[in-house]
Parts: sequence; structure tokens; C-alpha cells
Amino acid sequence: MHTPTRARNRLIAPFVLITAATLLLTACGSGSDDAAVTAAGQADQIPATDVVSALKKDETAAKLLPSGTTRLTIAVSVSGQPPGTSILDDGKTLAGQDVDFAEAVAKVLGIRLRTEQASFEAILPALDSGKYDLGAGNFGVTDERRRTIDFVTYINDGQGFATRKDSKLTKVTDLKQLCGLTVATGAGTTFEATLEENTRLCTDAGKKAYKVQTYNEQGAIWSSLQQGRSDIVMSTINGLRYAVAHQQGLTFLNEFHRLDVGFAFKKGSSLTPAFQAAVNKLIADGTYARILKKWGTTGSAITRSEISPPEVRTP
Repeated sequence: MHTPTRARNRLIAPFVLITAATLLLTACGSGSDDAAVTAAGQADQIPATDVVSALKKDETAAKLLPSGTTRLTIAVSVSGQPPGTSILDDGKTLAGQDVDFAEAVAKVLGIRLRTEQASFEAILPALDSGKYDLGAGNFGVTDERRRTIDFVTYINDGQGFATRKDSKLTKVTDLKQLCGLTVATGAGTTFEATLEENTRLCTDAGKKAYKVQTYNEQGAIWSSLQQGRSDIVMSTINGLRYAVAHQQGLTFLNEFHRLDVGFAFKKGSSLTPAFQAAVNKLIADGTYARILKKWGTTGSAITRSEISPPEVRTP
């Protein structure tokens, strides 16, 4: 994965920053949210509960689709770590929270999804070209993105921090607390953009700027932290909680900035009303809660799906 320009960075969604290979090298830690945590390295770390197949078509929601819509192409980014999208042992089946939500919505709308794997940086630009009808991959809703992309929200996640247990850091409420430290994060993510855009906070305060260390390989981020080459990791709230639960010697610090997360569409897409109705149907019939429980992300629940709401602002 290459590193886009700063303007492009604002279009890239957060993603989960740990690989299965990393889990094989680490032991199980404490639990996170209400997810069941199994021993590190076991294949059954990816939840397998079926919470989608029994769903039936909802005619009210389906009528909101453009006439003749029976099949759509969805682009999904694979993070390799729950609750993000992983590939199962058969080498082709995708599993993850985004996958479950996409499949559940498709059931409610009575359509089929043609799923294509794509990198984070490729999905959003490709929506405008018509290559994909929609994208899924923990895409956070920001005001910058809303200029060119429409969203249908289904969870609330966002930015957070994790570090080693021997760190003096206990909670990050201000980026100036990072002054003089090395922050590890993913290249081409909104985390990188947030950090790069605020480095002046340290120098303006007469302090040494923090260093942003980006990685294309997800496991390398955690190796850098474990080996002391970085002091702190910035990533998704749900991804950090899961990663810390499966690695020794690490601790989740805190949530820093919440963001709504949604399916991404070309600006002005006629598909959004139907997808919003489908998500709200899932919330009403209890399927939504079952999906969140399966992936241990009940803390990310929303009460109602929205179409391209304003960015959630930190108080």
C-alpha cells in the first residue's frame, strides 16, 4: 500500500492494524467489550455464529431500491483481524462485522451482492467511476469525505490509542501529550492525517514534536510497539481493544475521537434510502444487536441509521 497525498489521506478510512501472524506470536490477554476471547493462535478466534441467513426480505425497504435492482457489487477491504474483515481457512470466504452487516442488508432488500476485495485507498475513488456500487471497510464519516461520498451509517467507532503497560501514559485527551514520542500508525489512514495536521501543537507550545511512524504492513505496527521502536499506537477503537486483548504487555488507553461508520456510495447515489431503511429494519428486529454481540462491539451501537450525517465532533 502506498502513502497517498494529505488530501487523499482524508478520504481513507481507519482500519484494524494487526494480522493473524501477530496473534500466533502472542498470548491471550484480558477481554474487551463482550467478545469471547480464545487462546492466541487458534483458528476459532474469528466468530462463526450465523446471525444473517434466516433473514427475510422486507418489502417496504426493498421498494426504495431503483427499479430492476437485483445485484450490486460491493468492495470490501480485508484487514485480517476481527472485528474487521478476515479470510477464512478456505482462502476465499470473508468474515467480519462489515461482511455480516452487508449480507444482512442484502437479505432485507432481497438482492445479491457480488463481493470484491480491494485495498482501502482504492475503494472510495472507484465508487465515483462506477467500478463498485458501494464499499465497506470501517469507513468513518467525516465532513471532508461527505463532499464526494455518501454514507449510510451502521456503527459508531473512531480513533483511539494503545501502548505498552510499562508506559507512563494513562489517557490521551490532547495530542500535546504525545510531544517527544514516536506514534505508530497505518500509512494512508485518517490517523496519519490527524497526526500530521497537528504536529504544530507541540512546536507552538515550545515542545519537541512527536514523530509519526507509518507502516504498510499491519503486524509491523505492533512489532514496533512491542520492541520499543515506537511509544504508542493510534488506530480504531474496536481494533485496538481486540488487539490488546490478544497480546501480552499492552494496554488500551482511551477513545480519542468517535466517528460514525457507514457503507460508502458515490455522491448522489439512489441506493442510500434503501440501505438506510434496511439498517433501521435490522435495528428494529434485533438482528443488529446480535451482529454487534457476535463481534464484541456493542459499545459501537447506534439507535438509527442516517445518510451522510455531519461529522461527530469531540466535545
